[in-house]
Amino acid sequence: MLNIALFGPPGAGKGTQSKLLLDKFNLTYISTGDILREEIANKTPLGKEAKGIIEKGGLVPDDLIVQIIEKRVTMNLNSSGILFDGFPRTVVQAYILEGLLSKMNTSLTCMLSLEVPQDQLISRMLERAKVGGRTDDNMEVIKVRLQEYESKTKPVIEFYQEKNKYFPINGVGSVESIFNTLVETIEGTMKQDFFNIVLLGKPGSGKGTQGELLARNHNLIYISTGKLLRKEIAKETEIGRVAKPFMDRGENVPDEIAIRLIEKKIQQHPSADGFVFKGFPRTVVQAYILDGLLRRVNSRVTCMLNIKLPTLDAIKRLNDRGKTERKRLYDISTDLILNRLDEYEKKTKPVIEYYKKQSIFFEVDGRGEEEEVNERLEEAIVKTVQQLRG
Repeated sequence: MLNIALFGPPGAGKGTQSKLLLDKFNLTYISTGDILREEIANKTPLGKEAKGIIEKGGLVPDDLIVQIIEKRVTMNLNSSGILFDGFPRTVVQAYILEGLLSKMNTSLTCMLSLEVPQDQLISRMLERAKVGGRTDDNMEVIKVRLQEYESKTKPVIEFYQEKNKYFPINGVGSVESIFNTLVETIEGTMKQDFFNIVLLGKPGSGKGTQGELLARNHNLIYISTGKLLRKEIAKETEIGRVAKPFMDRGENVPDEIAIRLIEKKIQQHPSADGFVFKGFPRTVVQAYILDGLLRRVNSRVTCMLNIKLPTLDAIKRLNDRGKTERKRLYDISTDLILNRLDEYEKKTKPVIEYYKKQSIFFEVDGRGEEEEVNERLEEAIVKTVQQLRG
């Protein structure tokens, strides 16, 4: 998801640029100012409480802001993300936004700040008062609003600077030139972000082969928990000794083991363009764990690709592999193969629903030659990129 906070003092032009950015990137619009004015116009309890504060130029308390945003942060399934206009305005609200987005298994991509000299801000707002008739656009209120911005809102800059997500934008010039600068900055942050693929599918669906191909084609790091675990078992490490009985039975290893291995692999590649995760997550709990691991490096799952294969085809492939040098211990017995497929049905399929809700789920037919399946996966990745760029 592409989540943007548009920042800047009153009169900086956030509303004008927001409309253009919404169309460009297909975003859901959350404007605390617009929502509050609507609540006031409808004379709701929230509106009545906020009315007096706004008319004096003050900032609405955080508990009210959270209530109105929670009412509106319902993602359109066709949307590529959210544009926040006028939020967060304080460091406390920045933490609140982190929590709200975390609940949606996503995070803020960038904060864009429109920088405009104070004399021009005052001039713009006084002119806006003549045209739009907003009651909070008079000299007395304007001065209070700008003072509030200086004292309470500017510390938010430091909050996002520490996360390398803050980008100042010259807000003086034509609407078009400012917009072009905003677009260039956003696309630049998107290029900096990891591209992370989760590859799912029944045992025997070809995840390993396709995962390595995708990693090679897109310059990504391939992370196969099974492969990492087999190395640990071969080296007879502590992790290997704990994992071996689970692997022999074709069952999921304890989550804490997988976490240690994946976290170590991610840390070994700080300059990577992204990762292909094969064999993890296999449960909804592991999906949450992966979100947490990626959030620590300011990233997220970009797309989840599910290789769909009929059960009989999967059994045949695993049986055939059991007769080769590539066989696994759980390939040599029909009972173990059926146990693995049963584990998949019970535990892994709900993971698909988890990613479907985030609109980052793609399914491809796993039948046919390796090249055919790879072409289908590449087509899904192209759609993901188009969706990200709106």
